Amino acid sequence: MNGIKGKFFENWAKTYSCHPALYFEPESHDDIREILKMANENKKVVKVAGIGHSPSSIACTNDYMISLRKLDRLLEIDAENFRVKVEGGMRVDKLNDILYDNNMALSILGSISDQTIAGAICVGYHGTGTKFPILNTYVSEIELMLASGEIRTFKNPNEEFKAVLCSLGCLGIILSVTIQCERAFKLDQTEFPAKLEDVLSSLDAYTNSADHFRMLWYPHTDYVLCYAASRTDKPLNPRKSNWFKDRLIGFYLLELLFYIATFFNFLIPYINLFYFKFFSTRQQFVDRSYNVFNFDCLFKQYAFECAIPIKETAHYLLKLKTWLEDNPNVYVHFGVEIRFSKRDDIWISPCYEQDSCWLNILMFRPYGKEYTREKWWRINEELMIECNGRPHWAKTHNMRKSDLVKLYTKFDEFDAMRKRLDPNEIFINDCLRQLFSN
Repeated sequence: MNGIKGKFFENWAKTYSCHPALYFEPESHDDIREILKMANENKKVVKVAGIGHSPSSIACTNDYMISLRKLDRLLEIDAENFRVKVEGGMRVDKLNDILYDNNMALSILGSISDQTIAGAICVGYHGTGTKFPILNTYVSEIELMLASGEIRTFKNPNEEFKAVLCSLGCLGIILSVTIQCERAFKLDQTEFPAKLEDVLSSLDAYTNSADHFRMLWYPHTDYVLCYAASRTDKPLNPRKSNWFKDRLIGFYLLELLFYIATFFNFLIPYINLFYFKFFSTRQQFVDRSYNVFNFDCLFKQYAFECAIPIKETAHYLLKLKTWLEDNPNVYVHFGVEIRFSKRDDIWISPCYEQDSCWLNILMFRPYGKEYTREKWWRINEELMIECNGRPHWAKTHNMRKSDLVKLYTKFDEFDAMRKRLDPNEIFINDCLRQLFSN
């Protein structure tokens, strides 16, 4: 298997990049096996890169990089039992279309679908809904190629299946995934403004009011925009497209304003408030599930995300809001995205044995221009630790093994399994090496 030299890899946000010595697009399992053999012999790191949406260096390497873009086939579909088996390189957006054509759908989706199913599974792909766990829990079988080239199938009741379900890409290369789906469904979503403290004081009522509830807090204001979506038999009534509002104001003008604000930071609270008021009119629409689950992440950004016990949601957000008020020289962008997931039993899932609230913090990079974000990141990491929260594996954080063993009772077992399946550590790049060191 001949690799391509001179490949440049950069993630979507253009915050991390690398120059792999050899880049491969295998077309068969034998091709992958040959690459792994070369890596073991030459003591090279091998990383599988998907679409590049992870806002971290988790996929980066200057050794061998693999893309599974040519291994993206539909392998099996069972429309009667709502089950599908696909290769690891299948994009989630392509899978959504395939499932819809067969009257099926994934039960949960995150903000974006333009990523591979293998990449999504590796890092714990989540959506929102207190009765809905992360997507990984719907996976019933994973076919993995180990560092040795051996192909092994993991499924229940094999206990190690719980490790493979969220593996960070360090146990092997995901060849195929079997997912339990459900009948295709529509979602009826209502969007409405509210006060942050009002929602937090009655959080259970809000999260239980819909199958999938999330909200967006606009820092430097008291306001959130709430999104409540539930399954429905109502006829389709999609969101009306409005280029002037959604693209000109919601994208192009916003990027320009945030660019100007890099020179005049004091403008940021006014921009946040303006965009809340401009987009906070109550509205309702009905659409296919994946059209509601997914939304536009706008332009390039840095992101930090953690999962905290849901009971800590109010404490975290109110303390964060107070900290921001007490630090008037710190200016941050909207929005803080707040979502929820049901607990699971996956060894190193951020929702392992705890119902969770996800808090996604961002700072935009308008036209590639950088903002100072260190204090904003630091207070969120401090609050995550204070609340016994766990980092999103695909996003930047500073936790090490000594921290993680306190949060995950199975972390040592996972690490031991990793060393056993990959004794030469060919799947461990610099990003992952930090996780497994003290």
